[in-house]
Amino acid sequence: MAFKYPAARRDERKVDNYHGVKICDPYAWLEDPDSDETKAFVEEQNKLSMPFLEKCAVRPQFHQRLTELYDYPKYSCPYKRGKRYFYFYNQGLQNQDVLYVQDSLDGPATVFFDPNKLSEDGTVALKMGRLSEECEYFAYGLSSSGSDWVTIHFLKADDLTTLPDVLERVKFSCLAWTHDGRGLFYNCYPRQDGKADGTETTSNLNQKLFFHLIGTNQSEDILVAEFPDHPKWHSGITVSDDGRYAVLVITEGCEPVNQLWYCDLQKLPNGISGLLPWVKLVDNFEAQYSYITNEGSVFTFRTNLNAPRYCLINIDLKKPQKDQWRTLLPQHDKDVLGTVACVNERFLLVNYIHDVKDILQLYELSTGSLVRDLPLEVGTVSGLSCKKKHPDFFYKFTSFTTPGVIYHYDLSQASTEPTVFRRVEVKGIQPEDYETNQVFYTSKDGTKIPMFLVHARGLKKDGTQPVFLYGYGGFENSIQPYYNVSYLLFVRHLGGILAIANIRGGGEYGQTWHKGGSLQNKQNCFDDFQCAAQYLIRENYTTARLIAINGASNGGLLVAACVNQRPDLFGCAVAEVGVMDMLKFHKFTIGHAWTTDYGCADDPEQFKWLIKYSPIHNLPTPPYTGTAYPAVLLLTADHDDRVVPLHTLKYCATLQHGVGQSPGQRQPVMVRVDTRSGHGAGKPTSKAILEDTHIFSFVAETLGLSWKE
Repeated sequence: MAFKYPAARRDERKVDNYHGVKICDPYAWLEDPDSDETKAFVEEQNKLSMPFLEKCAVRPQFHQRLTELYDYPKYSCPYKRGKRYFYFYNQGLQNQDVLYVQDSLDGPATVFFDPNKLSEDGTVALKMGRLSEECEYFAYGLSSSGSDWVTIHFLKADDLTTLPDVLERVKFSCLAWTHDGRGLFYNCYPRQDGKADGTETTSNLNQKLFFHLIGTNQSEDILVAEFPDHPKWHSGITVSDDGRYAVLVITEGCEPVNQLWYCDLQKLPNGISGLLPWVKLVDNFEAQYSYITNEGSVFTFRTNLNAPRYCLINIDLKKPQKDQWRTLLPQHDKDVLGTVACVNERFLLVNYIHDVKDILQLYELSTGSLVRDLPLEVGTVSGLSCKKKHPDFFYKFTSFTTPGVIYHYDLSQASTEPTVFRRVEVKGIQPEDYETNQVFYTSKDGTKIPMFLVHARGLKKDGTQPVFLYGYGGFENSIQPYYNVSYLLFVRHLGGILAIANIRGGGEYGQTWHKGGSLQNKQNCFDDFQCAAQYLIRENYTTARLIAINGASNGGLLVAACVNQRPDLFGCAVAEVGVMDMLKFHKFTIGHAWTTDYGCADDPEQFKWLIKYSPIHNLPTPPYTGTAYPAVLLLTADHDDRVVPLHTLKYCATLQHGVGQSPGQRQPVMVRVDTRSGHGAGKPTSKAILEDTHIFSFVAETLGLSWKE
């Protein structure tokens, strides 16, 4: 064997019975993150992986170059509150983005809120923030070490005075101010036994919705909605553009369906003083409804009701019967209706996704008629900022080779064209050196799958190029073109091709595409991804031993499942924070919400789907003499309370036990466990740079790639 892996205790007595099928779970002890045995396992694994990663041949060059090229200014779209403009800005290598304020778009900007001052290592992040309607107060949620738990604090926006109000136990929450600025709606969970710092695994149940009045203690907050008979329900409030209505959306799981309730805040004689008198506009989970705007009692919603690619409908609260609902913007023949926002009182900004690329258009709110197309290159609208009452708006464009162009369009001016407000360029990267193409390949069942390829201009298809193949394929999440310096370094300095496969399970073509890769159809995701690799080999871009595959979260599951099914098809596999135990995922933190995409092993029929591909349960057992596995790097983090580390740890132990002991396994199979880090959101820049360095150094080392100047 090329590597000696730490011995991990196997408890063969731990057997679970699933509908008469007995399944051994020998590493169930790794589900306790606080046990000395688990901590020792993590320590031993890092003692193996970290020196290996640090000694990879290209590591020094990659880290140095990535740090240099990451050091470029990063801006968000400005947004207006009261009479001032706010935007996020990062000089380049700051661990967290800083919120700035300016009185006018051409006036000087000053720091409004700097999260970098909250921790030396940048591990305290601004997870959410909302300014009140007229900019009196700023409510901001902080998370530590990447956890999903948030603590909300408050500032007075004019003089930045910190208020004593603190809201705790907040997670997966809305933040919605009433227009009088007196308070806001938010969600939190009841207190539970044990810790709640992001390292626990206990289920998140019985979320409640509260109203917090500024200047009061959290213990006095008013409960406005709860669902004791439905512990898995989540809710969130949007306050309507006119400030009159609270629009309540209730979800159960991650499926794009929700109930829709509302409350007329003007009709509360004593203000918000208890459970609100909710009117149930939709009391089932048949479709999704997202509030866009309202004109008096006529509300506009984006919905997938009888429209898998989404449409806009109008519902008059005075005539709420379904047969009175009216279509404002019908479902498009092919394109998916994405974000919709109201601007300048009477216009709708509408984003369509056409073959995974964005289109931006302006429509009349009253008639749904097209006003104009907005100029956009081939890529993604990664930011949009507007309000119904303001005449101007901003949108940000990105692509694989464009870090960001922010456009400004003022509809009150005679000028009819958007202007470039900010254009970011990265020194040392010339976009013209790269070429981006979209190809369509055929999956196992004949479905055409789109894939983006980014490579050096004038590439010769001679089968010698290494490929970094990325996929996700779940939860209706579309993977559109986005800027990533690490990807460009792989292309430029490791001579590689970046391939992004838009497999089923995502939302690239709406609900049909999503459902084609979920529940009993989940195998389609793995087939689509494997067929992407086969296409790249067939078209003479590369060979199997030069393909590295990568995915995170649901994409980590994708990578692990594909390696189990076709170990011969890849040279390297990097699975980040993956869902690896498909029989037990619903038992930990927020895992129960994913059963809408995966199913649940508690159901006999769904157990049969899950056991077929669950990464842990489809690994070889010793003595394994089959096809050698590609090099495998698993990544997880101690404060990941979304996909808890036990998934990766159990998979790693099982992988090393079966594959790692095989005499034919020459490539490493190892895990990198980060500390003071979570599922990904809020990760400090320094940690993000080091993680990407380790990933691409591992890819280069195991595929035999050398650094090219």
